[in-house]
Amino acid sequence: MTETIHITVENELGEVRLLEIPDGIDLSLMEVLKASDYDILATCGGMALCATCHIQVVEGMDVLAPRSDAELDMLDTLPDADDRSRLACQIRLKPALDGLKIRIFANN
Repeated sequence: MTETIHITVENELGEVRLLEIPDGIDLSLMEVLKASDYDILATCGGMALCATCHIQVVEGMDVLAPRSDAELDMLDTLPDADDRSRLACQIRLKPALDGLKIRIFANN
């Protein structure tokens, strides 16, 4: 049985949209955001080398895997990063993410 993962996304203008992603597509959150026409640069292509897919987790931080050293290093380069900051390229989609709420930033 295929489940649907629901992720609420707030953009830089405060507009909120619900994404419905089928489980099992084996993509990162960054890839889904780009495919959903969000303004995510993802300059490095998902290698945690540029921080242009910086997001803020509004709800659901507890269901995410811990940040890797590479992700933490990149987040440290951002002046607006905080303890709720993540790189969307480092978040793999899985059913446990259902209900995740995030905020994105234009042209990271």
